[in-house]
Amino acid sequence: MGILKDLFKDYRFAVGFILLVFLFFLVLASFFSPYDAIKWLQVPRDKPPSWFHILGTNSKGQDVFWEATFSIRNSLIIALIAGLISRLIAVLVGFVAGYKGGISDRILMGLTDGLLVIPLFLILVLVAMLLKEAMTLINTGFLLAFFGWAWDARTIRSQVLSLREREFTQTSILSGNGTLSLVTKEYLPLTIPLIFSTLINNIAWAIGMEIVLAILGLVPLAIPTLGTTLQWAITYQAILLGHWWWILTPVVLTILLLVALYWFSVSVSEYLDPRIRIQRIGVK
Repeated sequence: MGILKDLFKDYRFAVGFILLVFLFFLVLASFFSPYDAIKWLQVPRDKPPSWFHILGTNSKGQDVFWEATFSIRNSLIIALIAGLISRLIAVLVGFVAGYKGGISDRILMGLTDGLLVIPLFLILVLVAMLLKEAMTLINTGFLLAFFGWAWDARTIRSQVLSLREREFTQTSILSGNGTLSLVTKEYLPLTIPLIFSTLINNIAWAIGMEIVLAILGLVPLAIPTLGTTLQWAITYQAILLGHWWWILTPVVLTILLLVALYWFSVSVSEYLDPRIRIQRIGVK
């Protein structure tokens, strides 16, 4: 409770937390939807917001609110798969390259640099085009995870390199501690803020990339996500027809999600950072 009390003193954490809880309730609501997520013509088409349809209906004959609950859920599934798997790769590569050095460092950083210098967006589009028929939610998450770890692996490696040169590393080694003990007990707690912040940033990146791929028509449009919802609204010219409730819903949800993730990440990372915590205790 004390930790939460300290965190809620930061308005960024408070706002981010409230927004994430709101979006989480939308995700939960999707499991109780009275409508099918994929079927068309379930409700009257192109109706503005009303008591019966609080966010109106779209040109496909779907309730915009309930479609939005499915969209946020599916987009988060893709983003979480991409974020978590890419963190595992980034942490493994960054720790091994940073601590071992030598040939391991050169090989891993050569692979990392190779991914950094290629035009990532074009490669993603090309691969998505080739695998279009297989681009399910899970496969889209795996694709983004495969290309989303390189920069963060180099960042983590840099911090591990810095930690390796500090006195406590030599003290731990001379005390007989093994590599695994040193990494898990000494390095990992100091790198958690960085790992956490890169995780949140990667989740936000994955959400953005999914939207781009959906607008380009490179993911199955039948599956509701923030990207596919926006793509359908654009295809049916929602702006020109004045169906503002249709196109604004995915736009507003995306903005709220990205803002919540950013503020939540910044506030928690600062709280977990040992240096900032020491300064905060010193001020008190």
